Amino acid sequence: MKKELISHQLVKYLEERGVEHLFGLCGHTNIAVLTALENSSIQFVNTRHEQIAAHIADGYARAKKQTAVLLSHLGPGLTNAATGVANAALDSIPLVVIAGDVPSHYYGKHPHQEVNLHADAAQYEIYRPFVKRAWRVDRPDLFPQILEKAFQLAESGRPGPVLVSVPMDIFSMEIDVELFANVKHHTKKLHKPSLDQETATRIVETLIAAKSPVLYVGGGVLIADAAAELRELVDHLSIPVAHSLMGKGALPDDHPFTLGMTGFWGTKFINDTTRNADVILALGTRFAEADSSSWEKEYTFDIPKTKLIHIDIDPSEIGRNYPVEIGAVADLKQALKVLNRIAKELLPQGRQNETQKQQIAAYRAEFQGQNREHIQSDAFPMTPQRILQEVREVLPRDAIITTDVGWNKNGVGQQFPIYEPGTVLTPGGLATMGFGAPAALGAKLAQPNRVVLSLVGDGGFGQNPAVLATAAEENIPVIWVIMNNFAYGTIAGLQKAHFGTTLGTLFKRDGKPYSPDYAAIARAYGIEGVKIESAAEFKEVLERAIKANKPFVIDVQMQNIPTPTAGHWNIMDIYSPDKKVHHVAVDA
Repeated sequence: MKKELISHQLVKYLEERGVEHLFGLCGHTNIAVLTALENSSIQFVNTRHEQIAAHIADGYARAKKQTAVLLSHLGPGLTNAATGVANAALDSIPLVVIAGDVPSHYYGKHPHQEVNLHADAAQYEIYRPFVKRAWRVDRPDLFPQILEKAFQLAESGRPGPVLVSVPMDIFSMEIDVELFANVKHHTKKLHKPSLDQETATRIVETLIAAKSPVLYVGGGVLIADAAAELRELVDHLSIPVAHSLMGKGALPDDHPFTLGMTGFWGTKFINDTTRNADVILALGTRFAEADSSSWEKEYTFDIPKTKLIHIDIDPSEIGRNYPVEIGAVADLKQALKVLNRIAKELLPQGRQNETQKQQIAAYRAEFQGQNREHIQSDAFPMTPQRILQEVREVLPRDAIITTDVGWNKNGVGQQFPIYEPGTVLTPGGLATMGFGAPAALGAKLAQPNRVVLSLVGDGGFGQNPAVLATAAEENIPVIWVIMNNFAYGTIAGLQKAHFGTTLGTLFKRDGKPYSPDYAAIARAYGIEGVKIESAAEFKEVLERAIKANKPFVIDVQMQNIPTPTAGHWNIMDIYSPDKKVHHVAVDA
């Protein structure tokens, strides 16, 4: 019987699974694993904060379409990472979190950095509200089986993070190598459910018979890698497509049947189209509050007046917020293949809808016209519309962008064209400030041949500026465009509109607007940084940053004007009952 340290067998297991990068931060509980990585093909990506590591892993998993692995220390390491792991959970991103834990022989003694005020050896329970499962490894011989289960659970059904909490002494134990060899025989990919012929036929027949059908797509389409199948169905049946924030890019924004994002930050044309549809086929969406105008029927969706068909891999999402006529649990790639086959059987020549196509084209031209003044403005601080326009003009079609929260998320969802599926990474469910800057590092590691740019506010970038240390050490050529309005701008606009104050939302020093010089901070980290001084300068600097192919920070002052809102969010009624008030512009 051959024995070997668990830490070394763990690294070999990850190598054989095809893991190329491991993200994390050291601690006394996990250095046995770091030591085992020394001669490994796996690259350890070192960070200065565990939240940064979790967001990098999240961005990597989204861009690579592969489960990412996060290595954490116990106690404060695990709690630091919690926000990033929860963000991945709410966006259905598969992560395997491997965390060091207190020594098993010290259970009950409150060893160093243990969280145990209510139970001994219970740090894994901290993650229970948001991971798919949390394991504590109590026996070394069970570790190989738990690892295998962890990856399978993270990747199957509705994907998401899992936690494997490992007492540090177990990392340093020896076990029979056959225990790890045995799990190699298990399949690494589960076959996913599809639609049966009868249900698929009923769905297609309902769509064909409808007078004003709409497809409503969410992030599940992208997670299932089903964008090509979606486009095939749209092209054959000429049905317009609206999307949630997380569904942006599932169909290119320049496709003639792409409507755009619904809900609070959706436009009146898009919301009216979904509200007046007689049939909606929803694919991989949870009908989130902001996307659904707080589920109030006057704005975005009027269900059950509109008949709803809902397909999702997670049965708990079907009927959660709206009653359905037809509900089906299925993998969207498999389901759309069946729907396409039946659509071509029932309508071999397909169907044209020139009237709808022309309506969408006219709407786009009108919307662009409404923005033209802002887009062409030479004002400085710059308008957010001009920033987004020039970023889109300069970026390649297949570039990946990450957003944070605020204008860079809401405005991107509404106004920034995405042309290839999976090229916009945004924090949807948890809407985590601080996601965008580190997620871009993960995306670039996953797709080194793509241009990767992070659109992030000064509030968001200020959360995790230590991303620059990792970028410099690993030479990860990401571009950060800091849309700097000297404020938590979106919240400032809300507070001013409803309460007449901006206390706690504007950044000031001695009563004057304040911001660190992020370009100088970048240079202090050894990264090129430019502070934009005029609107005319921005585009040229951005082009230079792309050509440089190295980490690059662009700090650009931006006007704090609100993203236009045509939908509804019930928080407005909570703040100001019986008033139609949203945001106002705040000059920081």
